[in-house]
This record gives sequence, structure tokens and C-alpha cells, in this order.
Amino acid sequence: MQQRNRAAYMISPKKIEMRELPMPTAKPGEVILKVEYVGVCGSDVHFFETGVRKGKPFPLPFILGHECAGTVTEVGDGVKSIKVGERVCFEPQITCGKCVYCRSGHYNMCPDVVFPSTPPYDGMLRDYVAIPAENAYKLPDEVSTKEGALIEPLAVGLSAAEKGEVTVGKTVVILGAGCIGLVTMMACKAMGASRVIMSDLYPKRLANALRLGADVVINAAEEDAIQRVMELTGGEGADVVFEVASNPVTAAQTVDMVRRCGIVVMVGNINEKTPYRFMDLMYREGQIRTIYRYCNNFNTALQAVASGRIDIKGIISHEFDFSNVQDAFDESMNNRQNVIKAVIKL
Repeated sequence: MQQRNRAAYMISPKKIEMRELPMPTAKPGEVILKVEYVGVCGSDVHFFETGVRKGKPFPLPFILGHECAGTVTEVGDGVKSIKVGERVCFEPQITCGKCVYCRSGHYNMCPDVVFPSTPPYDGMLRDYVAIPAENAYKLPDEVSTKEGALIEPLAVGLSAAEKGEVTVGKTVVILGAGCIGLVTMMACKAMGASRVIMSDLYPKRLANALRLGADVVINAAEEDAIQRVMELTGGEGADVVFEVASNPVTAAQTVDMVRRCGIVVMVGNINEKTPYRFMDLMYREGQIRTIYRYCNNFNTALQAVASGRIDIKGIISHEFDFSNVQDAFDESMNNRQNVIKAVIKL
């Protein structure tokens, strides 16, 4: 039977159409991945809803999706690390390997990065795709292919927790209980945080946070989140505060929640101007840090899942077949309160 290479093309904002592509072949250093699961990322939903990146419309049609895993069906010349039939997940930062950032280990800062599903680079919502072998990570037997598709967002959470220097005994506040807030919470718990406090506006998200391991939740629609954090920390504030809600209001609140000499980590994508009382942060000698995606931690994320230390499948709230990819994006766009993570099965 001839193989088909279906692809989900975004043809206009909020509209996806199934088309077929020629079957790819593996060039030297590449493998062909039979994609089996793709996670729907918040950035995918933003592109789907608006058709805009950085304030400008991007060319259509376009293929979304970058959180994925599947099985290798072909290997190119020179590939020794991966064999046909092995299950892998994909780290979607294809970098030059030569610039000062790549050579110093900060490859997420590569100015020439190719990131599938970020315009103009087509994403992974297709049956078969060629990827660099060095970006494919073998899945341990204990990690399902579905879980493998979630290693990418978990890497973001781990990067945030690492930047916040979360260790045993620390108290953490996370503002925003969406997917990235939840994986940040799970990473913090795995790294030893004694208490994780999560704040959000939506009860369903807070219930999920408690289910997945948060110690305390705050409904910011019903109570003063700053006051509650101060009550919970004896007036001291948290050791680390993560802004994950991508909101100028919560970003401004971080200065009132962090303790003296504490750390604020900006994780969310905030495009609006944000007022911030830097003098108050200075009086506390607090620090503001940022993350951009992740680097050098895919294996760490894989081992955390394989060992059972992080139950990443717990963030999956919805699953769709590839034939229903339009429904997957419609639901993710229109039901943000209840959709933690939608995955698409190819």
C-alpha cells in the first residue's frame, strides 16, 4: 500500500484544511519521522486565531505544531545514533551549531534558528517529516509516544525552575495555571520545592493544579492574591515567583510577592507595556530573570518522566484524531478555561 503524507494546512485564520504532501526522503544526517502525536501549544493557537506573528500577518498556507513524537522509518547517510523502528521525540530548535551562542551552550539564542511551526517554518502536523537526527531523542521504554510529545513543554517548565534556582525547602509562587504554569509547578516539585502556591482566575485550572501536585491555590478573581501570598508566607514573600500568565497585571504583582533577596522569573509572553516598581524590587535586592524556550534539558525531562518523578500525561485534557484537527484548534481557542493540553493522534 502506498504511504500517504497528509498535512494539516492553516489556510486562513481559524481555518485548517487537510492536504497531501510528497513523501520526504532522508538527507545525510537526517531521519524520517512517522509522527504519531502532536501537542497543541499556546503559540499554535495564537497563530491559528490571528494569522499574525510579531504584529504582522504571515504567509499562508502554513503547517502548525512542534510538540511531537513518533517512530523513525528511515535514516540518512551518516546517522549512527538512531535506527529504523525506534521511537523518538523531537527537539524543535534546529540551530546553526557555529555561532557564539551555539558554541557556548546557549543554542536557544541562535540567531539563525529554524523552529518548525513558527512562521515561516512549517510545523509537524503531517504524517511524515524529515528532521535532523541530532534533534531526535530516543524514548525510554517507560515513556509512551504520547508522553514523548509532551517533553517539549516540560522542557520549558524545567528551564523556568532551573532559572529560579528551585531547591529543597523553597516556597514558590506561580502566577498562571495553564499548561506552562502546570509543568513549571511539576518541575519545581520534582526539584524539591516544599510548597508551591498557584494563582489563577479560573476554578477548573486551580482544581487541575491541586490534582497535579500544587500545595495551595489562590482564586485571584475572588481574593487579593498579593495579600494571600503574604499570609501564606508569614509576611516574608516567596523565595521564587514565576509569572506564567502572560499578563501585565500579574507581572507587576511579582514585586509584591517575592521575599528579600528572592528571584522573579518571567516565563509568559507579555507584549504589552508593563508598569513595574523597580525601586521596591531594589529595596528587597530581588532579581528578575527571564527564559527563552529551553536548552540542554531534553534528556533531563525524559528521565524525569521515565522515572515517574513527573507524571506528564496528567496535563492532557483533550485528545483528537488527525481527521478532527480543526476541532482540536477550535476547542483550544474557544475553551481556554478547560483545555489544559490538547493532543492530536495521527
